Amino acid sequence: MKIINKMHTKILLICCSILIISGAAFASKKHLTMGMVLEPPHLDPTAGAAAAIDEIVYANVFEGLTRINQNAEVLPALAESWSISRNGLKYTFKLQKGVKFHDGSIFDSNDVVFSLNRARSEKSTNAQKSLFSSIKEVMAQGTNTVIVTLKNPTGNFLFNMGWGDAVIVDSSSANSNKSNPIGTGPFTFKRWVKGDRIELGENKSYWGQKPALKTATFKIIPDPAAAVAALMAGDADAFANFPAPEMASQFQSDSRFTVKVGSTEGETILSTNNKQKPFNDLRVRQAIAHALNSKEIIDGAMFGFGTPIGSHFAPHHAAYINLTGTYPHNINKAKKLLTEAGLPDGFSATLKLPPPSYARRGGEIVASQLRKVGIKLEIIPVEWAQWLDQVFKNKDFDLTIVSHTEPMDIGIYTRPKYYFQYQNPSFNSIIEELNVTSSTKKRYALMGAAQAILSKDAVNGFLFQLAKLGIWNKNVIGLWENSPVQANDLTGVSWKK
Repeated sequence: MKIINKMHTKILLICCSILIISGAAFASKKHLTMGMVLEPPHLDPTAGAAAAIDEIVYANVFEGLTRINQNAEVLPALAESWSISRNGLKYTFKLQKGVKFHDGSIFDSNDVVFSLNRARSEKSTNAQKSLFSSIKEVMAQGTNTVIVTLKNPTGNFLFNMGWGDAVIVDSSSANSNKSNPIGTGPFTFKRWVKGDRIELGENKSYWGQKPALKTATFKIIPDPAAAVAALMAGDADAFANFPAPEMASQFQSDSRFTVKVGSTEGETILSTNNKQKPFNDLRVRQAIAHALNSKEIIDGAMFGFGTPIGSHFAPHHAAYINLTGTYPHNINKAKKLLTEAGLPDGFSATLKLPPPSYARRGGEIVASQLRKVGIKLEIIPVEWAQWLDQVFKNKDFDLTIVSHTEPMDIGIYTRPKYYFQYQNPSFNSIIEELNVTSSTKKRYALMGAAQAILSKDAVNGFLFQLAKLGIWNKNVIGLWENSPVQANDLTGVSWKK
């Protein structure tokens, strides 16, 4: 009898173990671990320029009136519908009902009024404050309707309201969103282990269609070799922006993974301090443009993943003009221009490089190319927080390399205090006209004219459009192939059954 009881006990333990293992395996299908190179400085998309912020919270934790999908289409979000007046100046938004913030606060029209007025106020710290510059007035009409009146027709207004910078926040929690983000999205902020990971939990009271995933972890893995190891070991299920393009072929030949090469809004540029001598001299900037060889940089730093550009504009856009031939690679021409600028022996400068591999690897190649025309660069590696403080905020730099991943951001060149400190009244006039033009044909013509001015002025060294190299477990579906906005939208992601 004791033997039988022991056998029963053993069988019971084995069965329990199988159930536990099966349960754990099933549970894992509701969780995704996403690898990321850069750790965000904070988690408030309305108060920071770092793409890593939106890559975690956009559509997951925070939502706007509209949202952008991976095809760059504008979809309803917290606004279920809208109407536009005939003159294009008045937008009436009908809001979703039954929406709550993660802390239980009720979402209504007052939150929209607060959020838009906060973003456009004089004291605003919003990195994309210009998105709201056309707004004249925001008014609540009852609890579920908001009327936004514009100063002038703005063709991209609904698209602008879909940026991460335009998400709706609650006045009671707005000031603490950097460390404890409170939104209306399907995922809640759970924990941030600095230097390691950010965890998202399930919003059980989510107002909309609940995603297949219940939880997610964004794992910070800055080292390319570590990123490869994490995917291979299953410590990361996905890397939406894989940092080791030289390893892409290995994953392409491995049946366990899906490899997708898409496009981004990331114009990768040799950003130049246009007010710093000698870069304030057009001839010097032109010499740099002639010295650069984009193909060599793409092949050497990105292993062929990338598209050469000649201005600050994405090649996949219908209004793109190929201006890569404005300053063709020509060492002799570059040297001649430097001589004309009074620098026959070249000069020395600094090149501050943030952590991404496109910057660190690309920087070495850029330094080698410029050395051939007499420009000697001291390479200074900086962490992301240092880059944001020294370069972006305080303009303490000569040259740097960075990808500008914001969609349709050519207007940044009108900002007098923007970090590369460029000003051209003719360019500003074109952008001003673009901002009030709704005709697609006219808008595209203006965009072309703006691209041409930036290219001719050699404002920055226009290197290449950043490719989106995504690698993930073959059983993961729904991740974005392209990135029209800075996002790792997990709302449509699931595991194959």
